[in-house]
Amino acid sequence: MTGTPTHPPVASAPAPSRRRRPSPTAPCSGPLVLGVVFLLVTAVLAATVVARPERPLPQPLDDIWLRWMGGPHDGPYAVVATLLDWLGGPLGVVVPLGLLVFLTVRRRWPSLLTLLTTYLVGNFLVQALKLGVDRPRPADPLVRVDHGSFPSGHVAGTALLVVIAVALLVPSGRRRGWWAAGALLALAMMWSRTWLHAHWLSDTVAGAATGAGTALVLWWAFTPLLSREAPARGREPQADRRLGNG
Repeated sequence: MTGTPTHPPVASAPAPSRRRRPSPTAPCSGPLVLGVVFLLVTAVLAATVVARPERPLPQPLDDIWLRWMGGPHDGPYAVVATLLDWLGGPLGVVVPLGLLVFLTVRRRWPSLLTLLTTYLVGNFLVQALKLGVDRPRPADPLVRVDHGSFPSGHVAGTALLVVIAVALLVPSGRRRGWWAAGALLALAMMWSRTWLHAHWLSDTVAGAATGAGTALVLWWAFTPLLSREAPARGREPQADRRLGNG
């Protein structure tokens, strides 16, 4: 009796694998945490001024520092302070415009969007604080000033541009020295604004915290978008490394 011939089971063809699109790099929380801390510093200082506008909590220290900045207001100090005043004022517009042109020529659209958003949000926040806090400036400033002493717009703009320029233009492994240089520039601007009697010391601290905090938070927020242009630049995503190395 002949049995029915059996055939080996036919192996099913493997299902075609779907090619996965690379997902954006998850941002490290370091820039976010540090940025929020800086913005909280601004909020606390603003609250102390609003709570006691006639004699804010940091006023004794502000008065002492202003006396140290009493002068004489001439010589090389005047040259440096005046140059920094122009750098943070009319001349300072050249820096972000130059960055915009550079990023446009290089077609780095995520970086361009990050820079534009950070610059606009930072300036809006500074002006809102100036109007909301409405702190009088020290008597007899040595340069032309606008309304509102808190926070310092010159210092805020310097800190903001330092953070966002280093984040967008400097590879992560080379940022340590640039952070130090940027911090020295921000400190020099703080000295300049108080030496010119344009701001109280606490105004400049709030300006630095506002600018750096805004830039750090938005850098963190734009990291998934920035990571998409990283391969084209041949370097690592910007905010997914520690600030110490980056």
